[in-house]
Amino acid sequence: MSVKVIGASLPNIPWQDKPDNLRPVWRYGGNPIIGRNPSPGVARIFNSAVLPYKDGYVGVFRGEQTDGVPHIYLGFSADGIKWDFQTEKIPFTDGGGQPFMPRYAYDPRLVEIEGVYYIIWCQDFFGASIGMAKTVDFKTFTRLENPFIPFNRNAVLFPRKINGTFRLLSRPSDSGHTPFGDIFISESPDMEFWGRHRHVMSRGPAWWESVKIGAGSAPIETDQGWLIFYHGVTGTCNGFVYSMGGALLDLEQPSVVKARCKNFLLTPEEWYEERGFVPNVLFPCAALCDADTGRIAIYYGAADSYVGMAFTTADDVIGYIKRNNELSEDDTGTGRR
Repeated sequence: MSVKVIGASLPNIPWQDKPDNLRPVWRYGGNPIIGRNPSPGVARIFNSAVLPYKDGYVGVFRGEQTDGVPHIYLGFSADGIKWDFQTEKIPFTDGGGQPFMPRYAYDPRLVEIEGVYYIIWCQDFFGASIGMAKTVDFKTFTRLENPFIPFNRNAVLFPRKINGTFRLLSRPSDSGHTPFGDIFISESPDMEFWGRHRHVMSRGPAWWESVKIGAGSAPIETDQGWLIFYHGVTGTCNGFVYSMGGALLDLEQPSVVKARCKNFLLTPEEWYEERGFVPNVLFPCAALCDADTGRIAIYYGAADSYVGMAFTTADDVIGYIKRNNELSEDDTGTGRR
């Protein structure tokens, strides 16, 4: 098959050719790309997001401080692999330019829409909920209204408006490490008021996503649908295990799932995924894509201690998703009840 990716050219995308195996997604041989104690006062960076910026790349990074409180830090890279981090937390302000810092912030995503860069993260809003901010220059960062009341996590914006409105994936939750969860989508005309909520995907029947699921990287637009990478969680006698799955959503009605892979794309197998502060976690948060070649570079958090990178192509991964497609009634409906 030949998938058409709808997006920008990215000729300097990080890349490593596929090794001699049959897997649709393969790990970077230099993993982890970010190790422990990456900058002063930060013990671990993981669950972070990256976008092309100017001649290189910019990233928003979950920095677990040495006092145990997570905040978001900014980083820049020429090649998307080796990173220079700013030592101070991102200085968020309110609409009047006054300091307005979250008490804590973690698991950020980064999405560009019409020249504006949006940062989305989980924070304290009298309980775990979603925080948002925007920037055009990565120098000033203005907080937006929180889109939802508690409890909610794993919010990810689509990289363009759909039928004139912004779209946001999220995973309603509870106040703890939720032992349940489905992915929903919401709509906004202005990034302030959110509604028309629809169900997208339920946790799956497969063992690796039987407890909960959550959106990962920003959707990638293709002629086959919106390609999403998400995390699926299973429970074991030794705790949760986080793996990466893949699905295709309808381009104009993304609450409808067109295809969903019954198999994981990656599951913890390497030492940096199995061993760390929280073992057995593989948590995708960003995916770069070159529209010319269909090459995709995926960034994922590993064991709440490191950042790893994996690669695929639109042809490889969408072909694999379609060959291993398994949909439920909840997936194929419009998500409205």
